[in-house]
Amino acid sequence: MKYQIGDIVLILHSNEEAEVVDIINDKMLMVDVKGVSFPVYKDQVDFPYFKRFTEKKPVSAKKERTYIDDVRKEKRQEQNRVEDGVWLTFLPVMDIDEFGDVIVEELKLHLVNHTSLPYNFIYKLHFFGKPDFELKNTVQPFEDFYLHDIPFEDLNDSPAFDFEFSLLIPDKKKAGHFEASVKLKPKQLFAKIEELKQKNLATFSQLLFEKYPDKAVEDVVEMGRMAAKGYKVYDASKARQHLESPRSVIDLHIEKLTDDWKHMSNYEILSLQLKTFEKYYHLSVIHHQPSLIVIHGVGEGVLRDEIHDILRLKKEVKSFVNQFHPAYGYGATEIFFQY
Repeated sequence: MKYQIGDIVLILHSNEEAEVVDIINDKMLMVDVKGVSFPVYKDQVDFPYFKRFTEKKPVSAKKERTYIDDVRKEKRQEQNRVEDGVWLTFLPVMDIDEFGDVIVEELKLHLVNHTSLPYNFIYKLHFFGKPDFELKNTVQPFEDFYLHDIPFEDLNDSPAFDFEFSLLIPDKKKAGHFEASVKLKPKQLFAKIEELKQKNLATFSQLLFEKYPDKAVEDVVEMGRMAAKGYKVYDASKARQHLESPRSVIDLHIEKLTDDWKHMSNYEILSLQLKTFEKYYHLSVIHHQPSLIVIHGVGEGVLRDEIHDILRLKKEVKSFVNQFHPAYGYGATEIFFQY
């Protein structure tokens, strides 16, 4: 076959160069000239090499030599920079397959700092709750920092993009660290990419935070006055003995939590299950348990996904796994702690 898709050809009657975008049949091609596509017969086009070789190139006039001492120094103009926060930006790398369809091969990830402060950051990528990639570095004010590439097919594996930020120059009035996370579901991602194609845009972004938070003000309680008013005050070093005992396994099936569950809405059921999970999670951490098994059932996976989203933001969680268990099947998640 003389011509292939992607070849540059010369339209003989107009002397214009065009790109072959489709092979219609043995006699006709579909070509594109400056965004306009139309069919042509193969005998109406040719390769442009002879035209390029024989064309006379304009000869530019000789420029006078300019020495460095003669160059006039210009005043540097500062751009008007808008502070709108720190963003995670996705750049889809697209290609055309053998059927002529536009496909996304991979995503390039950038951390974009549109603030006047520099930050240390720890970036972690998780798939199905398991760590896959980690990076520690610093991003400067109004800097675009390249993180890494992700194959497009991996985005079906419930990716979570987790960040922990801290100020490069510590400030007593600011928080010691700040955590942010981005989770993209496949439907959301495909919708974003279709929107880029329609609007002819290159990237889409997710806001991580607009302003770095101030330090939380701790409430100071005068224990002497509290005790004088009749409140019972415990010694903090002996606080554990006054807490409920932890559990190594918690069952979040709603019938295990309340007898009146039949009159509850789905939202009320999920809220009670998450509240119970948070309670026994914190008891496990306070008592320094090495692990905890959470029975959430299989179902549609709503409770499981909510719990996994919470676990990804917990610093004391070393890892967690939802795999087949002889006692619970796939209806339980095992959490492993680090202290």
